Amino acid sequence: MSEKFHKIFAANVDKLVEVTEFVEECADHFKLEAKKKFGLLVALEEAFVNICSYAYPDRDGLVEIFSEEDGDSFVLEITDSGHPFNVLSLPDPDVSLDIQNREIGGLGVYFIRRLTDNVSYRRENDHNILRLVLNRTS
Repeated sequence: MSEKFHKIFAANVDKLVEVTEFVEECADHFKLEAKKKFGLLVALEEAFVNICSYAYPDRDGLVEIFSEEDGDSFVLEITDSGHPFNVLSLPDPDVSLDIQNREIGGLGVYFIRRLTDNVSYRRENDHNILRLVLNRTS
């Protein structure tokens, strides 16, 4: 049975450094290579900031981070009990457009999709659960 790590944070962007440090320690424990870890941390930042900005508009909230090894993959689940929202339902931006012709924003979900090997969303027991999977081997 693999080791699992779990920690709860306030859904506040001021906690981003703590969240990043925790996930980086988990990734190091599971020996995730540097390039994959960088992608994971970018995806994490995008997801965490989105939760802090939109999940709890009228109250304080929490974000739970779970990590574990699943075979040859590192799995990170980011859970909140905010408003139901599947971030993956947003379309990718048109990155073929010149930067001056693009809408502002919208790259966060694009990064989450591109920097992980597998990403999924589910709503379970009134919680949003974003699951990021990074394979140890490419």
